[in-house]
Amino acid sequence: MLNISKNRIKGKVDLNRYESYQWVMEEDFKSLPRVLMLLFGLMVALMFLPWTQNIQSRGFITTLNPSQRPQMVNTIIPGKIDKWYIREGQFVNKGDTIVKLTEIKDDYLDPALLSRTEEQIEAKERTVRSYQDKVQALDAQIIALENARKLKLEQARNYVMQARLKVESDSMDVLAAETNFQIAERQLQRTETLFKEGLKSVVEVENLKNKTQEAASKKISAENKLLSSRNQLINAQIDLSGIEAEYRDKLAKAESDKYSAISALYEGEGTLVKMRNMFSNYSLRADLYYILAPQSGYVVRMAKAGIGEVIKESEQLVSIIPEDYTMAVEMFVEPIDLPLVKIGQPVRFVFDGWPAIVFSGWPNTSFGTYGGLVVAVDNFIYPNGKYRLLVSPDPNDVPWPRELRMGTGAKGMALLNDVPIWYEFWRRINGFPPEYYYGVSSTESEPKEEKK
Repeated sequence: MLNISKNRIKGKVDLNRYESYQWVMEEDFKSLPRVLMLLFGLMVALMFLPWTQNIQSRGFITTLNPSQRPQMVNTIIPGKIDKWYIREGQFVNKGDTIVKLTEIKDDYLDPALLSRTEEQIEAKERTVRSYQDKVQALDAQIIALENARKLKLEQARNYVMQARLKVESDSMDVLAAETNFQIAERQLQRTETLFKEGLKSVVEVENLKNKTQEAASKKISAENKLLSSRNQLINAQIDLSGIEAEYRDKLAKAESDKYSAISALYEGEGTLVKMRNMFSNYSLRADLYYILAPQSGYVVRMAKAGIGEVIKESEQLVSIIPEDYTMAVEMFVEPIDLPLVKIGQPVRFVFDGWPAIVFSGWPNTSFGTYGGLVVAVDNFIYPNGKYRLLVSPDPNDVPWPRELRMGTGAKGMALLNDVPIWYEFWRRINGFPPEYYYGVSSTESEPKEEKK
């Protein structure tokens, strides 16, 4: 039958007994070439049908708003679990209590910690007020010393002035006594001369001697009085200097006490601010014993369980999925396909659990797919060696199902250019990438003529 051998079975075997032979040898079989030609022509015609190039990738449901993504509730302080107020799968409103903690650190175990700290703050406030009063008292003392110093100095200056005037007066008295003494001596000499000549008596000579002695005595007395006045002037000047030094020392001591009080006042105020800060921290820490829900949503996973379990600072407790969120798909593309993706590019999705009939080259004829638009393209590569895209629902397409949940898988097809099927086969056979250029017309591709 295959004409491999020259031997023939015709005439030796009754072939009419075989039904397959009858089918093969029928005359209708002669139309097979026409059928084949028709199929070939149909295939050639199909090769010229339009085909939408696409980039396929898998992703999952997420949200564009970070506040709407699944959130882990962490503890700010370490503690021991005292009581749970929720269970897994339960819906909680924002501000609902999730768990109550008890203190485990020695510094905060005192049940009357806030009241004792407040008493310490009040005592420190009284200390600060006493330092303020002391500073005011020292200011008043300094003012009083300044006034007393002015009066004392004025009084001492008056004493000096009086002593100086007394010295001048006594100097004049000395000059007068000296003059009287000289006059008395000259009179005595003239009288003695006249006595020798017999013109004056002895009584007159003796009287003049007596007057001369009195004048000498008055002269010596005036000189002594002058020396005493000079000593008084010196003593008054010394007293003036002593008063100035005394009050300078008193004022310096008062200023020193004042600055010491001010230093203690500032130190007390600093300690008071620190204690108030501690009181605020203690108050806030007391509020942190109750962990509250940061937003409304469903509790999906509890990282800790049981009563009495100790948790560390910043440790995760539960995970909450928000009630309302704007859906988007996070998908990854190969680096070779990244230049082909742009903002606003359409994408078709098939979600896990939703039946669909997909024709990747004819998205309009697909059933059960949903449209989306690229809203963000990351500029850095991820550890998986791909680039991330964020795709939001297309407002002009069929709305995405409300039953979709965070993390649902999705298969995406980023739609590119429309090309004939034969071109797509030729591109894939040669390993060429999809069309790279967008909207380049034939006129734009031609070089422009230079202006003369």
